[in-house]
Amino acid sequence: MINFKIAIGCDHGGYDLKEEIVVELKSWGYEISDMGCYNKDSFDYPDSGHKVSRAVASGDVDRGILICTTGIGMSMVANRYSEVRAALCRNCDMTYLTRIHNNANMIVFGARYTTILDARAMLKVFLESQFSEVDRHIRRVEKIEKCLEI
Repeated sequence: MINFKIAIGCDHGGYDLKEEIVVELKSWGYEISDMGCYNKDSFDYPDSGHKVSRAVASGDVDRGILICTTGIGMSMVANRYSEVRAALCRNCDMTYLTRIHNNANMIVFGARYTTILDARAMLKVFLESQFSEVDRHIRRVEKIEKCLEI
């Protein structure tokens, strides 16, 4: 296991899943930075989404996890950062492909659609899979990061 520093954030809709994930990741030996929210009170997803995204973009952490009710809002926030490649994943195949093809450094979950069992399986894949380093994937990720025109 590679020991990453991981930032995690959620809104009120993702709070329960975030709490379970934090416990799980700590039991796996990861260093976790919990960037909110910290209870089920109404909470604006961009607030924690920006904190986690900035931590990933700056290199303060190696990977990020964001959770909101659908995952869509958090994905929109995260992908505004040039050094972030966030993927909203629903299964292990999507998770694996976004790691090896897109070098995703953030995973996003929709709490309404993701059980802790599914999240656990996807996180194993997300944290253990390596970017493929195939020329076409390197080229594509560079185009994402540099906003090159086709």
